[in-house]
Amino acid sequence: MSLDWMPVADGLDLLAEPVAKAITGVAARVAPIDAELADTAAFCERYGVALADSANCVIVAAKRGGETRYAAVMVLATHRADINGVVRRHLGAKKASFAPQPEAVALTGMEYGGITPIGLPEEWPVLVDRNVIDRSFVVIGSGVRRSKLALSGKELAEATNAEIIALTL
Repeated sequence: MSLDWMPVADGLDLLAEPVAKAITGVAARVAPIDAELADTAAFCERYGVALADSANCVIVAAKRGGETRYAAVMVLATHRADINGVVRRHLGAKKASFAPQPEAVALTGMEYGGITPIGLPEEWPVLVDRNVIDRSFVVIGSGVRRSKLALSGKELAEATNAEIIALTL
């Protein structure tokens, strides 16, 4: 099954509210998908998208001295982010872990399995792996499970004021 990509301006109703508010001026496309197939492996298999053309966003809770800071981490689906090493050190934390699902959903205003770095709270750092930046086409979440966004890695970095670092193991 192929994806019906359209300019994001024509599909704002397919995005989570914080994403729709933040995406103006971004050269992205959006496509509706079956919400049951939003998880990366199922999505890529069903819609014929290479894992190397898909990037995952995880929300990290970094703790130090009783304070918790949040950050978004973007890596290609073919890689794993080094949360306890590179990300923890970069954020200056004693401990870093994936934010619990209910917390990530409540803080982002997005659906679990659709969280994207576009539209996150401004104070959150967005860390994007260098491998993502090199992609001319990358599929990411849209804030909801029923659609996906596509843009270049460079457009993603610009849209999120990302910090580009080597994040993978």
